[in-house]
Amino acid sequence: MILVTGGAGFIGSNFVLDWLAHSDEPVLNLDALTYAGNLHNLDSLRGDPRHVFVHGDICDRALLDRLLAAHRPRAIVHFAAESHVDRSIHGPAAFIRTNVQGTFTLLEAARTHWQALPADEQAAFRFLHVSTDEVYGSLGPQDPAFTESHPYQPNSPYSASKAASDHLVRAWFHTYGLPVLTTNCSNNYGPYHFPEKLIPLMIVNALAGKPLPVYGDGSNVRDWLYVKDHCSAIRTVLARGRVGETYNVGGCNEMTNLEIVRTVCALLDELRPDPAGPYSRLITFVKDRPGHDRRYAIDARKIERELGWRPAETFATGIRKTVQWYLDHPQWVAQVQSGAYREWMATQYPSAHAKVA
Repeated sequence: MILVTGGAGFIGSNFVLDWLAHSDEPVLNLDALTYAGNLHNLDSLRGDPRHVFVHGDICDRALLDRLLAAHRPRAIVHFAAESHVDRSIHGPAAFIRTNVQGTFTLLEAARTHWQALPADEQAAFRFLHVSTDEVYGSLGPQDPAFTESHPYQPNSPYSASKAASDHLVRAWFHTYGLPVLTTNCSNNYGPYHFPEKLIPLMIVNALAGKPLPVYGDGSNVRDWLYVKDHCSAIRTVLARGRVGETYNVGGCNEMTNLEIVRTVCALLDELRPDPAGPYSRLITFVKDRPGHDRRYAIDARKIERELGWRPAETFATGIRKTVQWYLDHPQWVAQVQSGAYREWMATQYPSAHAKVA
């Protein structure tokens, strides 16, 4: 069995589904079910004995100790995190609690569990920490892409909290010998993505005829990784990664935010035409957020060279699958658009919200 934290969130739930599609090894799924955690993402696993769900917090040491003792997982895959930059600007405390204190608590529980294992199980145990390229800071237009040795220069409360968690994981390896692995990924997109993030927000707003809010001039650049490619990379690192190493995971798709939005609009024009006209008419430029990093870019040659992993999807194929998934799952979209979500949108994009109120 493996323990997955945050397995009801966007990437975590995709990973659980992907894992059980490729393996019969059971998953113990621990998730606090905060606003972005959604058990409906895992509806297809209802009644599946390979999936054991526990509603709980990674800051709860007593719970972690009980779960590790009862289930004796051979590996921990740690997704659980607060992950939205805008939310971290408005409320950084939750990010420090989950991403820093939570990772520390999980590491300590894992260390105690690991140290008590027989020698052969100790040697096989792994703690895989899933992190982000945002810890590296911002790049200029011509700067080389982030490698695993790039200095950490986080610029938001979110990225600073993830950088802190990365450092804790590294320290628990060097100080205590805990067999850790770290992955730093670029922007993910795909099914089950909570619609506060760029791509699902654009799809959902466009279908509702609402403004498509784009920060600043829309020229911020990100590398985009289809979530199922990310899941395959994590499986690969868990299986064959060198203990103590970090692996950057990217999609080889650098694009500006405005290019992303226009691509989504063009696909919707094709797949679900709006009689009122092209969806691009809804693009609305809004005030840029504080400390908005200009460019991220991932150099993923290490994971390809050492482990033979490359993304299977191009951006063209991945974004088409993503848009079609949202068109095919209106009930999921309606379910996540709760009152709490609408209140968040009103806080984050007040001018855009006012235009559709």
